Amino acid sequence: MCGIAGFCNLPGNWEEDIKNMNHRMYHRGPNASGIWSTEDKSVVLGHQRLSIVDLSENGSQPMVSHSGRFVMVYNGEIYNYKVLRDKLLAEHKVERFCSTSDTEVLLEAMEAYGVQSAINMCKGMFAIALYDTREQQLYLLRDRVGEKPLYYGFVGNGFVFASDLGSISVLRDFHNEINTDILDLYFVHGYIPAPYSIYRDIYKLEPGTILRTKAPFTSRTPEITTFWSMKDAAKKGQSHLFTGSRVEAADELERLLKQSIAGQMVADVPVGAFLSAGIDSSTIVALMQSLSSQKVRSFTIGMEDAAYNEAIIAKEIAKHLGTEHTEMYISEEDAKNVIPGLSHMFSEPFADSSQIPTYLVSKMTGEHVTVSLSGDGGDELFCGYNSYPSVMGLWNRLARIPYPIRKICSDLVLHTPLKRNKDICVRGRLLAAKGPEKLYEISNQEENIADRITRNHTHPAYKYSEYETGFLQEPHHNLMLMDLIMYHPDDILVKVDRCGMAVSLESRIPMLDKDVVEFAWTLPQDYLRQGDTGKLVLRDVLYRYVPRELMERPKTGFAIPIDKWLKQPKLRAWAETLLDPKLIAQQGILNPDTVNFIWKDYVENGVWRVQIWYLLMLQEWLTNENHRAV
Repeated sequence: MCGIAGFCNLPGNWEEDIKNMNHRMYHRGPNASGIWSTEDKSVVLGHQRLSIVDLSENGSQPMVSHSGRFVMVYNGEIYNYKVLRDKLLAEHKVERFCSTSDTEVLLEAMEAYGVQSAINMCKGMFAIALYDTREQQLYLLRDRVGEKPLYYGFVGNGFVFASDLGSISVLRDFHNEINTDILDLYFVHGYIPAPYSIYRDIYKLEPGTILRTKAPFTSRTPEITTFWSMKDAAKKGQSHLFTGSRVEAADELERLLKQSIAGQMVADVPVGAFLSAGIDSSTIVALMQSLSSQKVRSFTIGMEDAAYNEAIIAKEIAKHLGTEHTEMYISEEDAKNVIPGLSHMFSEPFADSSQIPTYLVSKMTGEHVTVSLSGDGGDELFCGYNSYPSVMGLWNRLARIPYPIRKICSDLVLHTPLKRNKDICVRGRLLAAKGPEKLYEISNQEENIADRITRNHTHPAYKYSEYETGFLQEPHHNLMLMDLIMYHPDDILVKVDRCGMAVSLESRIPMLDKDVVEFAWTLPQDYLRQGDTGKLVLRDVLYRYVPRELMERPKTGFAIPIDKWLKQPKLRAWAETLLDPKLIAQQGILNPDTVNFIWKDYVENGVWRVQIWYLLMLQEWLTNENHRAV
């Protein structure tokens, strides 16, 4: 796990710029720092290293290929690198390796087989910058599901890229304006969906894609190709459904997960795992322990508020599995103290409030190990969210009413004073849905108020609005796919990466292994969910290791009571400073009247809207990053 950065044709003091970029992401790789440039300084690469495999200097980056043709900086892990290494040696593509690192194997594979062929052979998580000195071409690559971040874009006439958006904004010539066009999306979801970022002309490289740009690096439209697609994997899987029994499906899933976990437990540093009371993390820890001759290190945080505390059950699970378990109870004060550092940690507005406990468990875990496995991905891949059957239940009722009638009723609500009532407004918007996919998109927005928060009302295309109704035959699978192409990479994986990297902890996610993901898409719906119970086949695997009665309890979720905390004097004062109407008006980005209404409706009437936290995270970012109004 590391941080990468670089630029092409950026005028000025190149050495100062790349050192500043590296320093801004020091937390991503505190073990070593590296710089490489072409002779004319037209291409500059930077790297911060968190040493995981081959801790010696032989694994340092930037790394030059044996022939001298390619130079690479890379963030992530290639879990099957030993297989690739053996292949390169057997085919005499490489005479010998100078290190035991996956970096050298990846670099030589790129040269031996070509960029796309080599990356198709790789299983892992990665963000890569590869420069071809002969052809004067720069490649950027991002892993299949988006575990590792990679930003790119333009500062003046220069092309730039980095793992951390903050590493781009520290450039001396950086004057990119805030991209107010995407703020309506932010206030719906609480994050900025790819390919957009908070800045104009700076983008997130999409998962599973390769960007290529050539000297003199002046093109504003670099070539971007796809080497793997979640939508294609879903379509293929659903057209080739698994035909075995549910027991056989559990057998295959267990085999694939063990194979993934075994690869992800390989490291030259201590390895552990996050453990909550949930199905996903318990499955990962159970399989880890079954593969290990020693006690696996497991980590849990507890909350003083019983409604948000999973530590007691997690401890019982750890005891049953026989792990070396560490738990830490955090107070409200511990959690609140995290808030001031969030804007620096995420480098752009990000408002999933579970970022706070995620950071705290990462911080505690990082004091004991350098690598931690997590159970993320289980809900999206195995139909775990209760929102899926809820949406389908609502759609089944709505679909009985002909669409023209529903549309008339929707217009009657949304274009009359009836829309002032929050609940009626929500129902009016839901009536206009043409399918369960659109209904799911609408249901992610409590009411139409998100469209009234900003002054600049634009609606750029994004993955939910572009999703084709009925793309997959089974409606539940469509909702799962919608989450896996946007919510999961742009929210969940961002949260896991940034919180881990803030404390130099590498997080690995076995369920996102290519083979596991592609197999999950072949599972019939009745192997995933029946009524109120989801993740059926995943439960079948877990119950081979943990008693059913230990797991079948109400799950509290990994959350904090932010709606209660903001009423307490200290946090309320902090919030009211950020939401001061004079400050809002001076910034010129948000509508002061709407912001004031949302806040007063909360403090005076007790009406909580998630947009309150979204507003606070945007304002905290604007304040701490000293951004001007636009």
